[in-house]
Amino acid sequence: MRFEELLEQVGGFGPFQLWNTALLALPRLLLPMHFLLPIFLAAVPAHRCALPGAPDNFSHQDAWLEARLPREPDGTLSSCLYFTHPQALPNTTLWGAGQSPGQLEGEPSTMPCPQGWEYDRSEFSSTIATEWDLVCEQKGLNKATSTFFFAGVLVGAVAFGYLSDRFGRRRLLLVAYVSSLVLGLASAASVSYIMFVITRTLTGTALAGFTIIVMPLELEWLDVEHRTVAGVLSSIFWTGGTMLLALVGYLIRDWRWLLLAVTLPCAPGILSLWWVPESARWLLTQGRVEEAHGYLLRCARINRRPVGEDGLSQEALSKVATSERVVRRPSYLDLFRTPRLRHISLCCMVMWFGVNFSYYGLSLNLSGLGLNVYQVQLLFGAVEVPSKLLVYVLVRRAGRRLTQAGTLLGTALALGGRLLVTSEMGSWSTALAVIGKGFSEAAFTVVFLFTSELYPTVLRQTGMGLTALVGRLGGSLAPLVALLDGVWPPLPTLAYAGITLLAACIVLLLPETKQAQLPETIQDVERSALSRLQEEEMPMKQVQN
Repeated sequence: MRFEELLEQVGGFGPFQLWNTALLALPRLLLPMHFLLPIFLAAVPAHRCALPGAPDNFSHQDAWLEARLPREPDGTLSSCLYFTHPQALPNTTLWGAGQSPGQLEGEPSTMPCPQGWEYDRSEFSSTIATEWDLVCEQKGLNKATSTFFFAGVLVGAVAFGYLSDRFGRRRLLLVAYVSSLVLGLASAASVSYIMFVITRTLTGTALAGFTIIVMPLELEWLDVEHRTVAGVLSSIFWTGGTMLLALVGYLIRDWRWLLLAVTLPCAPGILSLWWVPESARWLLTQGRVEEAHGYLLRCARINRRPVGEDGLSQEALSKVATSERVVRRPSYLDLFRTPRLRHISLCCMVMWFGVNFSYYGLSLNLSGLGLNVYQVQLLFGAVEVPSKLLVYVLVRRAGRRLTQAGTLLGTALALGGRLLVTSEMGSWSTALAVIGKGFSEAAFTVVFLFTSELYPTVLRQTGMGLTALVGRLGGSLAPLVALLDGVWPPLPTLAYAGITLLAACIVLLLPETKQAQLPETIQDVERSALSRLQEEEMPMKQVQN
C-alpha cells in the first residue's frame, strides 16, 4: 500500500485541504510584501545638494539654483555636485557635448555636496536612502540592501530545507514565524545602516522558511488530480500580497512604520499554527505511525469520509511506513548520488536561477515606465491575475515542463523587445514590461509546483532548499546587475533576457510530472526514469523488428 491509497480513503481534496490552504495563506501574503519592499523602503526621491539660503520650495528651480548647480548632459540640474563659486550664467553645464571637463577652458569647478542633500518629500516622507544619505557615491549601498536580503534568503533556503526534512515542516514553520517577527521589529528599530543591513539579512534568512515549507506542506496532503488547482490557488495569495503592498506603501510613507506594517501580521500567524497539520507523508517516512494516524483520522473526519478499521489500522500504516521509511537522515549529497536525481537537481538549479533573476530584475526596477511607483506596483500586481489563470489552463493541458519553458521564453522575448523600442516609444516599453512581468510571475507560479513534484518525499524539502538557494542567488544579483546601466544602458536588460532564455532551454531536459504520483523514495525517482526510458525504446524495437 502507498500513501496515495491512504489519501484516497480519507479524502485527497476537501474541506480539510481547503482549511489547510487558508491557514497557510498568510505566509504567501507576507512574502511579496517583504521581497518587494525595497521598491518603497529604498526609494530614492529627487534630491540636490543642501545649500545655505536655498529656496524652501524644492521644485522652484529658478536662477538662484541654476547659478549654484551644474546641469547634467540630459539638461537636469545635478543631484550630486555644486559649483564652488556661484555662476552668473544660468545655463552653465557640467560639460559640453563630446567633451570632457578638462577640455573646456575656464570651466567652473564643481564639488560633491559637503553638507548633505535636500530631498523631495512629496512622495516619500522617509526612506533608508534619505535616512542615511544613500545617494550619489553611496547609491551602491542602497542597492546592496536588496542583495544582502536575498543572500539571507539564500542561506535560509539551505538551512530550512535540510532542517524541515529532519525535524518536520510544522515545527520549522513556527521557527520561521517567530524569527521573522523578532528580526523584522529589530530592522524597523535600526539606528544605523550597518544594523539595518544585518537585521534585514537575518530577516531574509527567516522568511526563507516560508518559501521552502508552505508549498510542500500543502502539496503532501493533496491527491494527484487537485495539485494543480491548489498550487495556482495558493499562488493567488502572492498576487494579493503584491497588490496589497502598493496600497500599504501608498498609505504609509515612512519606511520604519511601513516595515512594521508588513512584519506585525506574523503574530497572528504564530497562533494559526495550532491548527496547521504536520505532513502525514513525512511522519510515515520517519516511522512516526501514531502521529500520522491521528492526522489522517482528523482529515477523514473533516472531509466526512467513512474510514474502515482495516484501512487506517496501525498495522496498515506500519506497512506503508516500512516501505517508505528513511534508513538514514537526508543530506544535500543525496541529491547528486544517483544519475536521475543528479540530472534533476542540476537542471532545477538553472531553472530557479533564471526564474528569480528575471522576476526580481523586472519587479525591483520600476523607473522609466511613465507612471509613479504606486501605479506601477499595482499594475504589476494586477497583471499577475490573468497570468495565474493562464498557468492553470496550461499546466493541465500542456503539462508542467512545456508551461515552464513557455513562460520563461515569453519573459525573455518581452525583455528583448524592450531593447528594440526607442525612448520616444514610452507606451510600448511600458506594455512590454507589463507583459514580461506577467510571464515572469507565471514562471514563478509553475516552478514551485514543478519542483515539488520532481523530488521524492524524503528529499523534497532538501531539494527545494537547494534549488531555492540558487534561485535566491539570482534574486540577490538582479539588483546589482541594474547598476550596469552606467557601463551601457541596455546591458542589464540584455543580461536578464539572456539568462532567462538559457533557463527556458534547460527546462526542456526535465521529465514531465503531469498526472504523475509523487515519488516517495529515491528509488521511486530512479525507477520512473528507467520505465520512461523503456517506453521510449519500445517503439524503436518494434520498428527494427
